[in-house]
Amino acid sequence: MPLVTTKEMFERSMREHYAIGAFNINNMEFIQAITDAANESKSPVILQVSSSAIKYARINYLMKMVEAAVESTNIPIALHLDHGPDFETCKMCIDSGFTSVMIDASKYDFEENVRITKEVVDYAHSHGVVVEAELGTLAGVEDEVNVANDDARYTNPDQAYEFVQRTGCDSLAIAIGTSHGAYKFKGEAKLRFDILAKVKEKLPNTPIVLHGASSVIPELVDMCNNNGGNIPGAKGCPDEMLKQAGENGVSKINVDTDLRLAMTAEIRRVFNEDPSIFDPRKYLGPARDTIKATVSHKINDVFCSANKA
Repeated sequence: MPLVTTKEMFERSMREHYAIGAFNINNMEFIQAITDAANESKSPVILQVSSSAIKYARINYLMKMVEAAVESTNIPIALHLDHGPDFETCKMCIDSGFTSVMIDASKYDFEENVRITKEVVDYAHSHGVVVEAELGTLAGVEDEVNVANDDARYTNPDQAYEFVQRTGCDSLAIAIGTSHGAYKFKGEAKLRFDILAKVKEKLPNTPIVLHGASSVIPELVDMCNNNGGNIPGAKGCPDEMLKQAGENGVSKINVDTDLRLAMTAEIRRVFNEDPSIFDPRKYLGPARDTIKATVSHKINDVFCSANKA
């Protein structure tokens, strides 16, 4: 099955009230783990790449690895640019074969966000590619996304409606309380489901996206810290909140931090338990297995997208 856009998978997710996982990739082990987990669960999946991951892995290498994953599975797979910073980056990905791109102009004022997003939408649609945009800003740090907590703001539902009408974007990332990185909440975790409900009321046919939505799985944090890591107090979105989001209108939930934790925790464990190991296969292999288990948990227990391929 060739790469697909997110159009049909999102339409079904909105009808049946579940979410689809969008998992960030940057090397072979991530791609294999994610697609193997999705294939075994018969789930559609979105592989997404940030601009910094493209700089790290190089776009031609990423495309060939994704092509290999598509050839060895029988599920719908979309390849998505995550947090595209400008028109040029989006165009490069569209021209290289991505089926979906995100233009993130949320740091600009509303009118400039509309202008930049519309420019990307026009080019993408002329090439059969779908576009995700963002309205509202998420706090936190991840890759080249860095927003201070004081600057974080919730999405305005009325603005969301106007934004979609004027830009023609295919899906919309909104801010309801999540944040990037491993430290998502200072106190009790809370998501503004009232804002989500108002946005869905105004945009019932527009897929909604949740960024900064890793659970920051406590067991993986503990594994990291117990084997020489130093990430105390890390806290993410509880699984039950993410499941509720999928049931209440969120079609795409992004996961990056949890996969990084899975790889790092497992590698630290292997090195700590056997310092003599220097064969990369002996630590990258277990790390791949832990990423796969993490993705399987998300698909089956949180997003509920298993058997939806």
